[in-house]
Amino acid sequence: MTEPDRQQAAIDKVFMRQALDFAARGLGTTGTNPCVGAIVTQDTADGPVVVARGHTQPGGRPHGEANAFARAVSPVAGGTLYVTLEPCAHRSIRGATPCVELTLLSGVRRVVSAMEDPNPHISGLSHALLRTAGIAVTTGVLEDQARHAHRGYLSRITRGRPMVTFKVARTADGYAGGPGGERIAVSCPAASGWVHLQRAHHDGIMLGIGSVLTDDPLLTVRLPGMAQRSPIRIVLDSHLRLPLASQLVKTAGEVPVWVIATEAAPVERETALVAAGVEVMRVSADAHGHLDLGEALQLLGTRGLTRVFSEGGPTVAEKLAIVGLLDEVIVSTSPNALGRPGIVAVRPPLAALLADGDVYARVETGFIGLDRFEHFVRTG
Repeated sequence: MTEPDRQQAAIDKVFMRQALDFAARGLGTTGTNPCVGAIVTQDTADGPVVVARGHTQPGGRPHGEANAFARAVSPVAGGTLYVTLEPCAHRSIRGATPCVELTLLSGVRRVVSAMEDPNPHISGLSHALLRTAGIAVTTGVLEDQARHAHRGYLSRITRGRPMVTFKVARTADGYAGGPGGERIAVSCPAASGWVHLQRAHHDGIMLGIGSVLTDDPLLTVRLPGMAQRSPIRIVLDSHLRLPLASQLVKTAGEVPVWVIATEAAPVERETALVAAGVEVMRVSADAHGHLDLGEALQLLGTRGLTRVFSEGGPTVAEKLAIVGLLDEVIVSTSPNALGRPGIVAVRPPLAALLADGDVYARVETGFIGLDRFEHFVRTG
């Protein structure tokens, strides 16, 4: 690689990183569409400067490129477009102009794309169209980071289900709850705030009925000015035991509540929940009469969900991990001990999988406030 090529590669990484950072602003708001970041630069005597930036807007439209072109502060013709995912090439049912056409019409001379879109309607087509039109195309810039950013979308496209992240907080001696499921304060305020931000970055929050019956949680985003970012609340409830008096049901008209049950769950319970504003969906039961988790996640994928944040407790996490449906695990550990036996936060089967480097890799450790965080990603 020549020195000018090395310099250009370094510049490309700088602006692609900015595009990825800008895209992160819309996580959890774009529905079935990936949250794409786009930046346009123009060369000047002092080096390239940003003249436009955008990301996919709430609901999934307009896309990142369209948003950037519409918000440009000066002409983009002759500039370079940095985009975190290959531009779309097909028209939606709403008739929006594909981003590859908008890019061609914009007059940019070069496109730098982080990765090819695995969607079979697009996969490589837009890059080929741009090259055919005489636009220089560079791909694969910060591809690993882009795959991480778009991992929910990639999971839905390639596996038919959303990615699932399990978050659990535990005391210094390893407990998530007190004796008999007694609710205890585990996380410090800074860590609690971080959890609410993660909720806002996901399409759904999922938990098992056991956690609902024990804690009666609200599961909304309670950060200043972000209440509208509360995602869909999903309850795994094989036999439809969700109480009508629970906080979830009472607020179903404000933030959606989806309940997934088995086909054998009582019809009268479904009728009562639906009348209260809850949406009930049914899937097959496994050999033990519990709902089929794989089928449940596939169902969520058909409903457009790409990122699910599971706060469903140790039982749900263990089951998801054992059947290979738990993509990421975040464990936060308080410096404070419970000092007596309680509900174990990470049960032995899940602990063994996290310790097995061939199944999960520890990708990050650090502190948020007083709590130590460990982030694991499934390798297979």
